[in-house]
Amino acid sequence: MKQFIYADNAATTKLDKEALEAMLPYLLSEYGNASQPYSFAREPKRALAKARQIIATAINALPEEIYFTSGGTESDNWAIKGSAFNDANKRAIITSTIEHHAVLRACEAIERLGYPVAYVNPDSKGLITTEKLGSIITDNTRLVSVMYSNNEIGTIEPIKELAQVAHQHGALFHTDAVQAVGHASIDVKALDVDMLSASAHKFNGPKGIGFLYIRKGISIVSFNDGGSQEFGLRAGTENIASIVGMATALRNNLAKLSQNEAHILNLERVLLSDLSGLDFVRNGAGNHIPGNISLSFKDCDGEAILHRLDLAGISISTGSACDSVNTQISHVIKAIGLAPEYAIGTIRISLGKDNTEEEVKEIAKALRKVIKG
Repeated sequence: MKQFIYADNAATTKLDKEALEAMLPYLLSEYGNASQPYSFAREPKRALAKARQIIATAINALPEEIYFTSGGTESDNWAIKGSAFNDANKRAIITSTIEHHAVLRACEAIERLGYPVAYVNPDSKGLITTEKLGSIITDNTRLVSVMYSNNEIGTIEPIKELAQVAHQHGALFHTDAVQAVGHASIDVKALDVDMLSASAHKFNGPKGIGFLYIRKGISIVSFNDGGSQEFGLRAGTENIASIVGMATALRNNLAKLSQNEAHILNLERVLLSDLSGLDFVRNGAGNHIPGNISLSFKDCDGEAILHRLDLAGISISTGSACDSVNTQISHVIKAIGLAPEYAIGTIRISLGKDNTEEEVKEIAKALRKVIKG
């Protein structure tokens, strides 16, 4: 039987079994609409409130600060557009050049409507520094949006310090934490962020569900018009089953956060040790989300490596998973200024809690075979 090794956990993760079991009643028996006043709606309504409390506790927020969405892309779009459209003065938005396309294209969309957008470049490790942000922010800035950790190279940004710079100029601060929630200890109060985006399928929850944290007192326009769901800011019948699954998966991941991190960091060490001697650079590195490993091999083709590994039953990514159909060098790799002879040979291996040391050794073995020809 052909082997199958999944090493693209930054793209999506396997659904937590307990999360699936928690979802089933709300698909099969407790399928009532939580917005209805009759008794059949009581259990879904209770489950909705409980899930909101679990998620709020996980990031040290209030339940009324958690708004359920369809995922990270919607959360990012809502934070950016909802903030901009609530500002009659059309003040500027600042973001970085290495954001996920959900942020970058949302910014492009508001630019077309006359909202100024400025872009901060990272250093060679993918870090957005307070100095660079401070050099372009003004008192006419409405919002700063910088991701918690980069989806391609894993670099964790100095969010607390960046938020402080934003607040010193009277601006709001949003972070796309899609790659971090469930994999890092996050405290929105300690970070002092105004908005934070998350997506369940990145931490072993179901696809098509996520949340946006909006600090109490922050005013943004509603995402959907219609009913009064989500405190009147996002109309639409709540996806109770997926919301329950998301809360369960997040709770379970955080319960074993230290154990998972130690396991994944060990897998990283094994992989890099087994690849020693090959001509490559690791992008980002330093303070990073465990398991997100961006490697660039000299004079190689990242897409060709991906397909060769796929034939061997190993799933990885080249550049960003959301951009994997394209062959050009990703915007993140361009932004960190990687030399061209390495840049085209970039792949991303993203390991998760279910990966084993044996699998990592197989990945390294297959990579050595491909690179050496």
